[in-house]
Amino acid sequence: MSQELIEQALKTATETKDIVFGTDVLDKTGELFVRMFPGARVLVVADGNTFAAAGEAVVASLKAAGIEFAEEPYVFPGTPTLYAGYENVEKLREHIRPLENTVVCSIASGTLNDIAKLASGELGRKYMNVCTAPSVDGYAAFGASISKDGFKITRSCPAPTALVADLRVIAAAPQRLIATGYGDLIEKIPAGADWILADELGIEPIDDYVWSLVQGPLRGALADPERIGAGDAEAITGLAEGNIMSGLAMQAAQSSRPASGAGHQFSHVWEMEGHGLDWEPPLSHGMKVGVGTVASCAIWEEALKIDMDALDVDAIVAAAKTDKEIEAKVRGLLIPRIADEAVKHSIEKNLQGDELRARIAAIREAWPRIVARVKDQLITADEAVDRLKKVGAPYHPEMIGIDMARFRETHIKAQTIRNRYTVLDLLTDLGMLDEVVERLFSEDGYWGRHAHKEA
Repeated sequence: MSQELIEQALKTATETKDIVFGTDVLDKTGELFVRMFPGARVLVVADGNTFAAAGEAVVASLKAAGIEFAEEPYVFPGTPTLYAGYENVEKLREHIRPLENTVVCSIASGTLNDIAKLASGELGRKYMNVCTAPSVDGYAAFGASISKDGFKITRSCPAPTALVADLRVIAAAPQRLIATGYGDLIEKIPAGADWILADELGIEPIDDYVWSLVQGPLRGALADPERIGAGDAEAITGLAEGNIMSGLAMQAAQSSRPASGAGHQFSHVWEMEGHGLDWEPPLSHGMKVGVGTVASCAIWEEALKIDMDALDVDAIVAAAKTDKEIEAKVRGLLIPRIADEAVKHSIEKNLQGDELRARIAAIREAWPRIVARVKDQLITADEAVDRLKKVGAPYHPEMIGIDMARFRETHIKAQTIRNRYTVLDLLTDLGMLDEVVERLFSEDGYWGRHAHKEA
């Protein structure tokens, strides 16, 4: 069923043309390369760990297909853990540049895949990747999450032309990479609720086909966190498929909306602030997203308690901040290198006067439908915690080095950094974001009751 789903999704992918997905499929690498890049030479790119996992089989397959090697494989050191820094993109890009008629075949999980993706993209070259872990939804996605000067953002570049995903290799990945893939994927649940909200308000309608690519296999992919965390190959198949399908959905939508909601915005704030980049190994995206998922689910639980009939609309409109006040707030919250972009997004989203009044009316009119749909979509914060625990992923901010004061402030920061309507924007439009955050961190609120990770 997995290959069938992927082949269906490939029909609407804008850049990825083929994916070989299955057990013991490394020997298909060469014929896939020939099919995608006829007449091209190959440069195999890996690090010490990924080459040990799949390098010999990949090289043998490429040679068996008669492909000319531009040179010996380019292998980054396996230790310390390869860092998704722009300096590594530049190093690889300049190594590739003089190699004419050469396509990179990377053997990689998230970091090296992004390095190869951006290095190839900056040279206007296609590339392919052999996946080594179920750690990210970015395999089949456009863009690469890369740090420069301690600041991590997603930089624009095309998705891979082709992927090889060998389930035996993927299931043998280190446990932390399996856990981080689960953390990235579980956020698609509250992200779906955020998209339902935007759909009901006419802000960003749901594309049923794109929705099905992510949400269709999602529950099955997340169903057995204990077996996934234990490295069970059958359970990890669903996780790998779910993350690949998310990337293909983003290509179909030409947006990360199908795979990213408020929970991802928590992670993006911390990444933009450079948090965890100096760890060994660096703190992964999915581990931050997992904690953001718990936060998003807890926010939704509070939002669903709102009595829309009790709102004082005149008071909300009267208290709305001006664009100048919004700019001052954002610049006070965020470090300068983040603030300029966040100011732009925050002002674009800032409604006042009749526009705000109309938005509140739309929310109140749609609220019964929103509640019904998102209740079917969501899991509770406690269930998210339980699943993350079982898979061995962080579920509390302290587990990723974020103290509760900083975590609380992230609830406000996260609303400012993207022009994407989520539950954070619902609460902002209603003038209730600060109030809800206060409740969450009060003594009997969700984070008041879970002020520290369990022993």
